[in-house]
Amino acid sequence: MGIDLGGTKIAAVVLNPEGREVWAQRIATPRNNYAGTIAAIAELVRAGEDAVGTAVTVGIGIPGAPSRVTGLIKNANSTWLNQRPLHADLAAALGREVRLANDANCLVVSEAADGAAAGARVVFGVILGTGTGGGVVVDGRLLEGVNAIGGEWGHNPLPWPDAGEWPGLRCYCGRTGCIETWLSGPALARDYALATGDPVPGETVVARASAGETAARETLARWEGRLARSLATVINLLDPDVIVVGGGLSRIPGIYERVPALWGAWTFSDAVVTRFVPAAYGDASGVRGAAWLWPLYTQATS
Repeated sequence: MGIDLGGTKIAAVVLNPEGREVWAQRIATPRNNYAGTIAAIAELVRAGEDAVGTAVTVGIGIPGAPSRVTGLIKNANSTWLNQRPLHADLAAALGREVRLANDANCLVVSEAADGAAAGARVVFGVILGTGTGGGVVVDGRLLEGVNAIGGEWGHNPLPWPDAGEWPGLRCYCGRTGCIETWLSGPALARDYALATGDPVPGETVVARASAGETAARETLARWEGRLARSLATVINLLDPDVIVVGGGLSRIPGIYERVPALWGAWTFSDAVVTRFVPAAYGDASGVRGAAWLWPLYTQATS
């Protein structure tokens, strides 16, 4: 079973050994309710086991990561999880070991296992939505890192900022000018509102750009340039075979052609052959990746 613990919903799926979905369910997240969150996950596991008629392994994607030092959750934008022993409490509630990973890590695990990046040696996965998560898989194994922050590109500063982008906005992490403050869905909406005075959601900006509105197209062009710069630093550091993208903004038409056409200006190479692709499993990729945590961890420790 894979579980995607989001800020507004908890999604669960059971996969068979071949990776085929045999059961799925989605419920609302008990926001700001830690005990309620534990109980909701336990109920999903019970429901899934009843449906498939057997016990399941449980992998969970979370908006944050367990601290290597304390074991408590850190860096979660679902702030009621922070500084809580989520891993231990879930294991106790479910009566078994569970695997936890950052939700962006789960996306890249899914796509590297049998999705858009299947067979690639080095994969960088990106979530472009409410935030800007990232994760890395190398040779089929998740690279979490000694500090459990592998792939956290969104909390580095926007690279090569122009005068209008410096010093940038305050981020919830406490720093200023983070990539997340420029590339998230709320950031896209804010940039459009500053240019037009019209406070509409990011998806409306994208729709207006597709319809040919000049202000929306200019907003999207600025966003694509920032994305190209930000991914160029990833290419310079990791040189990935594939960059695979999930989240709501991954569905913006044309970005998989336009962004690679831009990033060459900031990469340290005469040519860039890194593939830039949308997640094959779309919104389901994170929950599938959570389920895949068990076979990946088993391979890593066998």
